[in-house]
Amino acid sequence: MMASLEGGLASITKGQPITVAHGSQITLRHSHGRTCWLHSHQHVYPIRYSDKRGSSHQQQVTCYSFKDVNNWWIVKRPEKNELVVENPIDAIKHGDVIQLVHGLTSRALNSHDVAAPMSPQCQEVSCYIDYNISMAAQNLWKVDIINREQMGNVWRAIQSQVRLIHLNSNQALRYSGKQLPDWGFHQHEVVTDRIIYQDDTIWNVEEHVYTKSEDQKDRERDIIASEMIPTSAPQLSFWNKFFELQYKMLFKGTESVQNHMFSSEPIEWPLMVRGIAYWVSNHDNAQIHLIGNIMTWYTATFSVVVYCLLFVFYLLRRRRLCFDLENDDWEIFKAIGLVFLQGYLFNYIPYFFVERTLFLHNYLPAYYFKILLTAALFEHIYVLIKKTVQNKIAAKLFVVFVLVWLMYVIYIFKRFTVLNYGVTKLTLNDIRNLKWRDSWDFIYHRN
Repeated sequence: MMASLEGGLASITKGQPITVAHGSQITLRHSHGRTCWLHSHQHVYPIRYSDKRGSSHQQQVTCYSFKDVNNWWIVKRPEKNELVVENPIDAIKHGDVIQLVHGLTSRALNSHDVAAPMSPQCQEVSCYIDYNISMAAQNLWKVDIINREQMGNVWRAIQSQVRLIHLNSNQALRYSGKQLPDWGFHQHEVVTDRIIYQDDTIWNVEEHVYTKSEDQKDRERDIIASEMIPTSAPQLSFWNKFFELQYKMLFKGTESVQNHMFSSEPIEWPLMVRGIAYWVSNHDNAQIHLIGNIMTWYTATFSVVVYCLLFVFYLLRRRRLCFDLENDDWEIFKAIGLVFLQGYLFNYIPYFFVERTLFLHNYLPAYYFKILLTAALFEHIYVLIKKTVQNKIAAKLFVVFVLVWLMYVIYIFKRFTVLNYGVTKLTLNDIRNLKWRDSWDFIYHRN
């Protein structure tokens, strides 16, 4: 049913071809950890880095965390010059040697025996520029489909997980996780690594279209017109939506959607490492994104830690016959843990043992208990101050602190309301100003 939303994320792959072939236009997404796409642009590596090491001075290749037309690549057989998809299609299979041609600059993905800018133990990745010097192109890559036992030997969009092995060096294309400086626009480094078998060398095709025109200008127009979020919504009748909704509620738990771009791990939830995008307008950057109030989210996480420490402290003191709390207050404090802390743990801990793709919304039941625990802890601290501190100003200062905290909660709520309802037009700078953590994968397209 989400596929029927205008710009719904569920419809990203609707109608696109599955089999990757000679002439396919693709975006390659890093499959594990940070969500980013293989990217290049016309800027080149600096002749020398800050540590005086030299570079190849070739065109930069990075991993970019945003949708961009420079994320598009064309799959090419080395022995073929025409880039259009043939009929029948020339499917790419496991073990095939290919070239990846950058869609807008028409330069091939390349690697030389030159140290990478941020990871000198690895090899630099670039798009090859012919400077008519002795450094010849090394732009051949072998396709290694690592899940071919389940998905077959043919390279398939979305489904196939691949490693791209550089033929000359026998090293794998890898996202290093390191951020480039100003000259690299703070995008993330891509290298080749001699350690082939690791998660950061795994990629998959997310967007996919077949090249229809040999004319470079036509190809560029097609790429520029491409949208990661479709601009036209599939039309579904009321009954189609109704039956799909019932089916998803009954059988969704049996599905395992691997490597969804907005999936997250339970360890990431208490600090809200990643949200979930639901919708983006096809006219501007208005969007709906599940992201919590960072003030209440972090305060509640801190409150769980504080409650546990206080509970252990009180227990140890009571073992030594030091009764810091009266019996009534101690019973109330224990009840807080019995109801709110246990409710939080019962709704959170089991997800560490669930073998399916998880999202931030799975944390919401636990989060409710955590908020209640926070309120109860505030009350406990207030009562404790009133009973143990003789100076009445201390209790009033705590009340002022809570009021200031509430005002900041309201401020953050108002600031991020534009992502809750999707009715406010946003510019690219608006989105970037709301990205308070690098790991928040907001969506934008250029106006």
